[in-house]
Amino acid sequence: MKTTWYVGLACGCMAVLIGGGCGTTGGNTGESLIIEELDGDHALTDRFEDGTRVTDVSFDAVLFRYDSYQIDSSEAGKLERVAGYLADVTDVRLVVEGHCDERGSREYNLSLGEHRALSVRAYLIGLGVDSQRIQTRSFGEERPVTMGHSDADRALNRRGEFALYR
Repeated sequence: MKTTWYVGLACGCMAVLIGGGCGTTGGNTGESLIIEELDGDHALTDRFEDGTRVTDVSFDAVLFRYDSYQIDSSEAGKLERVAGYLADVTDVRLVVEGHCDERGSREYNLSLGEHRALSVRAYLIGLGVDSQRIQTRSFGEERPVTMGHSDADRALNRRGEFALYR
């Protein structure tokens, strides 16, 4: 059962990478992105976190449905604000942090958190943000916004957050 899910997840990731990101969401340019543009967080490059954290600006987290890394059209405005800021302030780099609620194994949630961060990254690239300015990081379930176990609490923990660096 788990193998089937991983195969589905891999196919979904390739569809995102090859098909231009979250093409079903509003605001995407509709142009196909090539894998080379989305590649490269990554492990061998300097991490943006080594720079100075920008704390005088913040953005609302992008929220995700349960067990999903697809960006809902209701979240598009949040991403458009981030893209607009990055267009205006060119010396800032972005780390998209993916998070999950507490359900699922640690490994599963780290993977899902990374896919959420990559979906946000792909969407921002589709809005014209230079791919070299965006890295991703997954925290899985390790950094919840709220410790509650209600549906509302869990919904807040399924998110992509934005960390800005100079």
